Amino acid sequence: MTKKLLLGDEAIALGAIHAGLSGVYAYPGTPSTEITEFIQGNALAKERGIHSHWSTNEKTAMEAALGMSYAGKRALVCMKHVGMNVCADAFINSAITGVNGGLIVLAADDPSMHSSQNEQDSRFYGKFAMIPVFEPSNQQEAYDMMSTAFDLSEKLKEPVLMRIVTRLAHSRAAVEVKEPKKENNFCPATDNAHWVLLPGNAKRNYNDLIGKQGAMQEASEQSAYNKLESRVDGKKLGVIACGIGYNYVREAIGDSMNVLKVSQYPLPAKAIEQLATMSDALLVVEDGQPVVEEDVKALLGKGYTVKGRLTGDLPRTGELTPDSVGAALGKESSIAYSTAKNLAGRPPQLCQGCGHRDVYGALREIIDEYPDARVFGDIGCYTLGALPPFKALASCVDMGASITMAKGAADAGLRPAIAVIGDSTFTHSGMTGLLDAINENSSITVIISDNLTTGMTGGQDSAGTNKYEAICLGLGMNPDHLHVVTPLPKNIPAIAQLIRDEIAYEGVSVIIPRRECIQTAARHARERKSAAK
Repeated sequence: MTKKLLLGDEAIALGAIHAGLSGVYAYPGTPSTEITEFIQGNALAKERGIHSHWSTNEKTAMEAALGMSYAGKRALVCMKHVGMNVCADAFINSAITGVNGGLIVLAADDPSMHSSQNEQDSRFYGKFAMIPVFEPSNQQEAYDMMSTAFDLSEKLKEPVLMRIVTRLAHSRAAVEVKEPKKENNFCPATDNAHWVLLPGNAKRNYNDLIGKQGAMQEASEQSAYNKLESRVDGKKLGVIACGIGYNYVREAIGDSMNVLKVSQYPLPAKAIEQLATMSDALLVVEDGQPVVEEDVKALLGKGYTVKGRLTGDLPRTGELTPDSVGAALGKESSIAYSTAKNLAGRPPQLCQGCGHRDVYGALREIIDEYPDARVFGDIGCYTLGALPPFKALASCVDMGASITMAKGAADAGLRPAIAVIGDSTFTHSGMTGLLDAINENSSITVIISDNLTTGMTGGQDSAGTNKYEAICLGLGMNPDHLHVVTPLPKNIPAIAQLIRDEIAYEGVSVIIPRRECIQTAARHARERKSAAK
């Protein structure tokens, strides 16, 4: 074995490669992005020709990975937690079709919403689909679990969900790595009835899934990742520590309590009941929502005391910290923190020189001129247009919602209704909304702010680059109301006038301001300079 210093994301990626991965499918989203990027740059992955191109969205990623599994190969799907909402249709049904080659769905959750709209906990999706869930507590487990999870997926013929959190994804640790396994042989599925979810087939498959629950439970009870650490005698507070929470517990109490470490689901019910007999109450330490706390309450009944986020012993929102866990375990923090009094808050801003800034410069003029104007925003770095100095956006809900919300508001009589969406977000989930608007000739003005990349997550390829005019025309857009402009400070007056003209049009207008992201432009300039030497 050799050791490598790896991010949690990198440990997952390398673990997948070494487990015989044939393809990763993903849409970039913090904190999951580095998994696919690592595979794209890995020498062994390149040598083996492992598929690692970005997908248009999480649903297409999930479906393509399921197709690779159908062919007998091992596939990995990566996304941030809100991406699970996008791929949910295919994800839930993949538990009904089952899999052929091993299939792991990696969901990177973001407690405290460092770069997200919500704090949803992806473990709920595992329960919903009734499939095994892995939750590593450290980088070594993240690496090791990939092989274990692929093996279990192929044994049960079911997908497996792996859930990580931001703190694990973006922290580093030494990881012992093993010799890589070979990829699976090409071996397409032959039982078509299992893959065609007509009601008759689906009912049989669903019964099969129910029948596998006992094997999933047994795998969890026997898992090396779930372990009961009996350290003390006598009835005291016992701790159930899930995933990364196990590290915080160990830091706080050392060996002074009985602890059940949980990193594989379904919950190991026998171990929980054993810990309960050894303890006068249980504290559930889990990063995210009280998924385990609720299940343990149900398992042990109303007469047993279970503490955690629901009881207020741990904060109801936000990510866990060593201090919050220590406080719940009766440990006082020895470090006093104070806020510096001479530093002002520094909210994030669009980069100087960014084309989005010039778009908002033009929009700011329009908003000031039309008191009833509303600009519906979307997910991307351009969401920062909601903050000073622009204060331009009236909404930002989910990927693609700008166009459809503008349409709905226009249907209700709002004028002018303007949508701002980025290039990558438009192909991710904005195209169908534009088609709805075109079909009804809705009175909206759509601005597709094209910076030729997926800027917010680090400059990954954007699926529709150099195709946006063709996509809009293909959807039925009137070419007289489809415009491409260059967002530069000197062009702001002309862009503002164009927006005014299109607001006056009773129908759908699309304006595409196009200029490369200032960050990727600088990177490409450095690459060209280096290549010229």
